[in-house]
Amino acid sequence: MNDIGDDLSQGIARRIRAERTQREWSLAELSERSGVSKAMLSAIERNGTSPTAALLVRVASAFGMTLSSLIARAELRGGSILREKDQPVWRDPGTGYIRRHLSPASDMPLELIRVEMPAGAKVSLPASSYAFIRQQIWLMEGRLEFTEGDVVHVMEAGDCLALGPPADCTFYAPGPAAAIYLVALMRGSQ
Repeated sequence: MNDIGDDLSQGIARRIRAERTQREWSLAELSERSGVSKAMLSAIERNGTSPTAALLVRVASAFGMTLSSLIARAELRGGSILREKDQPVWRDPGTGYIRRHLSPASDMPLELIRVEMPAGAKVSLPASSYAFIRQQIWLMEGRLEFTEGDVVHVMEAGDCLALGPPADCTFYAPGPAAAIYLVALMRGSQ
């Protein structure tokens, strides 16, 4: 497994600054578009803090990207095969969940992401993070309670869920073991 810390964190910091600069946005403009404070954005761009998944989703959404795309652009290089040792791995400092980007960089709209969520961990993401994507979640191990809007889906190992239209969502691993799941994400479709 890649080092889960410094290299990817630095890459994410550089990518956020590059995306903002490419769009000729000030920190104030990115702050307004993402709902993240200028001080926090500045700290992220300087790699002075480790942002949570929920915060990164808001920044990525402001750029019209998914969290996966942001992480992929921070680390991935081209090629038709992405070796396990080269797959970007990121740990959410708030929950400890580990997100591994499996898909090689390509113009294909499909991304595969493996997530390991520790027992008891919970991550909530706003509907805006699903605005440009469709996805399915396949639970490989453990249990997962996935709340999509007002609906709670209780998932057991082997279950696969196709998400509906964008809604506020919460991932919760009730335990006793970690929830390990695969996300198949299709960009650019609703």
